[in-house]
Amino acid sequence: MRFAWWTALPLSLAPAIATAQETAPASLPAAEAPPSDVAPPETDEVVEFSADQVTYDSEADLVTAIGQVRLSRDGNYVAADQVVWDRKSGQVRAQGNVVVVNPEGDKFVGDNVVLTDTLRDGTVENLLIVLESGGRIAATRGRKTGEITVLDNAIYSPCPVTTETGCPRNPSWAITAARVAYDPKADRVRFQGGRIRIFGVTLPLLPIFSLATGGDGGGISGFLVPDISISHRRGLKLAFPYYKRFGPNRDLTITPHLYTGLLPAIETRYRELNRLGAFQVGGFLTYGRIERLTELGEPEKTENRGFRGYFEANGKAQVDPLWSVTSSIRIATDKTVTRRYDITQDDRLRSFINAERISPNSYISIAGWAFEGLRVDDVQKRIPIALPAIDARFRLDPPMLGGTLELQANSLAILRIEGQDTQRAFASARWDLRRLTNWGQEVTFTGYARGDIYHTKDAASTEVPLYRGEDGWHARGIGALAADVKWPFVGPLFGGTQKFSPRFQVVLTPPTPNLDIPNEDARAIELEDSNLFALSRFPGYDRWEDSSRITYGLDWSYDRPKLSIMTTIGQSYRIKKKGEIFPSGTGLADRVSDIVGRTRVRYGRLIDITHRFRIDKDNMAFRRNEIDLTVGGEETYAQIGYLRLNRDIDESIEDLRDKEELRAAARIKFAKHWSVFGATVLDLTDASEDPLSVSDGFEPVRHRLSIDYEDECIALGVSWRRDYERIGGFREGSTFSFRVSLKGLGR
Repeated sequence: MRFAWWTALPLSLAPAIATAQETAPASLPAAEAPPSDVAPPETDEVVEFSADQVTYDSEADLVTAIGQVRLSRDGNYVAADQVVWDRKSGQVRAQGNVVVVNPEGDKFVGDNVVLTDTLRDGTVENLLIVLESGGRIAATRGRKTGEITVLDNAIYSPCPVTTETGCPRNPSWAITAARVAYDPKADRVRFQGGRIRIFGVTLPLLPIFSLATGGDGGGISGFLVPDISISHRRGLKLAFPYYKRFGPNRDLTITPHLYTGLLPAIETRYRELNRLGAFQVGGFLTYGRIERLTELGEPEKTENRGFRGYFEANGKAQVDPLWSVTSSIRIATDKTVTRRYDITQDDRLRSFINAERISPNSYISIAGWAFEGLRVDDVQKRIPIALPAIDARFRLDPPMLGGTLELQANSLAILRIEGQDTQRAFASARWDLRRLTNWGQEVTFTGYARGDIYHTKDAASTEVPLYRGEDGWHARGIGALAADVKWPFVGPLFGGTQKFSPRFQVVLTPPTPNLDIPNEDARAIELEDSNLFALSRFPGYDRWEDSSRITYGLDWSYDRPKLSIMTTIGQSYRIKKKGEIFPSGTGLADRVSDIVGRTRVRYGRLIDITHRFRIDKDNMAFRRNEIDLTVGGEETYAQIGYLRLNRDIDESIEDLRDKEELRAAARIKFAKHWSVFGATVLDLTDASEDPLSVSDGFEPVRHRLSIDYEDECIALGVSWRRDYERIGGFREGSTFSFRVSLKGLGR
């Protein structure tokens, strides 16, 4: 016999039930209610409940509900084997498998719970709180008053307490305390007299310590986990970050840095997300003797003292659905501070601001760029500033003559305090028409026209003659017609499918003046598979590949379950020899180009290998040989990369230096939560490949080694890093780091 009575009766009418009935009455007249001196509550203060049996003791004024008792009021829910309500005192006592759930979703589990008739405040013996965020708090006794729950002799942990099979397990870390206060509204737990236990090792905490529970409210203000490392240059480093939360969208982190080998420093970082977008501002500041680099690149202390530091800021604002502004600023006070304090390993700092308008058929960019050189031979006054850099592109709709017409306008001004200045503007139009023939060929016709205006001065200050051009004003007209044909053939092969696609392209373009125009953005030219069929193989606009040519190649692919092979190979032939704009060794200097290609083989998710190459057309020597191999899955894998550039280019052209390099990395997960990672980079370049190289043919660049542990609620690791690369007089040496991340701490 089950008595199920879900209703919204005023509390003063609840004791009208004397015994459980087989069918619940729809309502009771007020005259049948027992006498009571307690004033009835407001009609909106109601309790919904159900039970197997309900009795009323009129003499003691007690209402007792027995068997699967369920009570709910104002979002507070109680489940128990038995509930006794004392109407005189307003006390509600729940016993046996008691579960209390508050409006925030936190679950309170206990044996004996005493509540007020609001079901919000009360006392619990042998309490377990299951937080909505997943954490747990256990205590011998708890008191809930309003929104605050105070616990005695408590332990907190966000970690699972059972294995995947349901067996009990000790949490990876937990905090024990004599008293704990939990505020669900603030998602905050405060400990008094607390200690933290990590893998059974107990460590002391501050007398009063608090943390966030990881709920929807975000982090809370307080100290974060310290950063500890030891390095050859800086000695022992201790960093103590303090996190200040101003709101759900704004925070500030202040980090003092202490070193045994350097003067102390302070670091700050502010972040904000507002209606326009997100941005962050950071800085690193110290005070001491300012260093300078000698002609040999060695750091040399001077008598000058002052503030040294590094500043960075970046962000993006979405002004309206079409316009956005993106910016990044990086500035250092001198050439040595970033490496001395291990802020960044970059040898050049880039700053920019870019306003963009993006729509389905147009793109506009108005940008400015600035650079700061940190290398020993960098002269800041000779480093360019690009301001403004304007690019606008419009695709006309509807199509013209059956094809797509795109218009482009571009303007760039490059300024140097000392050195060559250049201004450029051009307008262009490109028309593309793609068709499929009855035989299955894919044919693309292209027409291109462009007009350029250049102005430059102080051209003689540029050291490389191929780049400098001539002083004064210059105008240039560019035109090209192209036809590109692909003919794919598809058929079965060894249980899979193969696709064979020969490709043929003709580009017709008249002779174009190039060498009297300065080259600022098209210096790093090299023939490769990605630009083989481009209208111009130069990466920028300052150089145009004139003279008509024919390009031919083929694509082949093979697919079957777990196996995929893709390969591309091709070459070009210039109808008229005109290669003086290409440095010798780029693969494009002669009438017939070198042979370039790429092959990629994938076997399921286990093996992935890519080979890129450029083969000299005369002696079949590899001018570019690059291999990237990955073996393994996401948790255990090995990676090997090899690159050799043997182009024999004039050593004065620094953008195209030869090199040979070997990279290797591996991660092995040797236990459920344990892994080891290692990586190395070796410089195999010798003087015969690059006369300016200081490597002897087997020079380590950097090594990495780390051992890590990570489970559901903690991640920790020890790492070693050694940098051999010398930039100026700096060689980083070895650095040892220890990291620990307690998941569930919040911020």
